[in-house]
Amino acid sequence: MKNLNFLDQYLTIWIVLAMIIGISLGHFIPAVPVFIQSFSSNATNIPLAIGLIVMMYPPFTRVKYSQLSDVFRNKKALALSLLLNWVIGPLLMFLLSVLFLRNHPDYMTGLILIGLARCIAMVMVWNDLAGGSREYAAGLVALNSIFQVLFYSVYAWVFLHTLPPLIGIKGVDVNITMKAVAESVTIYLGVPFVAGIITRFTGIRLKGSEWYHHSFIPAVAPLTLIALLFTIIVMFAMKGDILLQIPSDVLMVATPLAIYFAVMFFISFLMAKLLSIPYDQNIAISFTAAGNNFELAIAVAVGMFGLNSGQAFAGIIGPLIEVPALILLVRVARWLKKKYISQSIVTT
Repeated sequence: MKNLNFLDQYLTIWIVLAMIIGISLGHFIPAVPVFIQSFSSNATNIPLAIGLIVMMYPPFTRVKYSQLSDVFRNKKALALSLLLNWVIGPLLMFLLSVLFLRNHPDYMTGLILIGLARCIAMVMVWNDLAGGSREYAAGLVALNSIFQVLFYSVYAWVFLHTLPPLIGIKGVDVNITMKAVAESVTIYLGVPFVAGIITRFTGIRLKGSEWYHHSFIPAVAPLTLIALLFTIIVMFAMKGDILLQIPSDVLMVATPLAIYFAVMFFISFLMAKLLSIPYDQNIAISFTAAGNNFELAIAVAVGMFGLNSGQAFAGIIGPLIEVPALILLVRVARWLKKKYISQSIVTT
């Protein structure tokens, strides 16, 4: 991948190494996950939250906020994103959960909660690596955040309580407050989003656009990769040992998740391509649709069913599978970009 710098070009290798380091720390030094877990407040782990916020900060400093209104001008693309995120995505995860985990209702419920939590965080990183539009991704993320706060509780009631009995599965009583959803959105999106806005407008006003784009942004850009690797090490140190303890259950949950990521990405990309949506916007739509807000899903699962529940276990497996899966999809996206552009040249 010629357009990537050395660190980004071998990102898959760094991530695999970070996963190995995390699992090794958690497995061979049991005090490490205990120590990390001690820095937790309710369902929020502070080191993990810091890693995610720092990872999100550089992409938000690069967003041209004056162009965010462009997201709402293309009604066709906006309608497609809403359809993918709030109709196709939740339904696909529901169907895969029932198909693969019907006989394991706790895991099934955990996966359904994941499907309802639309991506508002790491999508900025994947989109950036794949050459998508930062402005478009930021706009879609903001829109998903609003929908999430307003409708997550309603969706959870429909998909956990109302739909299962229609196919012969016992429903689940749902008690999710808007406040709990808003707290998750504020932590993982609001903080880096506001920090990015303040940094951009303050930096350009005080030091000028030239300094900001050619000195400041290159200086903070490596924080994304550093924070990503730190986050992966923390995640796998805390929960990676599960992969070694009950691999069959991990595989059981991982299979529908992997299928979901791939299917959502390719459905999104193909639908956007058929609508002649430009590549940079297409990628923003595709990664927004393919990713999920695991932080919210885990917090809800822990709050409703407890830390040691099967629902929480499924939520924890989610990001352990999402990170390597979406890194592979980043590589696929960059390959598709070459095909996309060459086809456009032939067409014109």
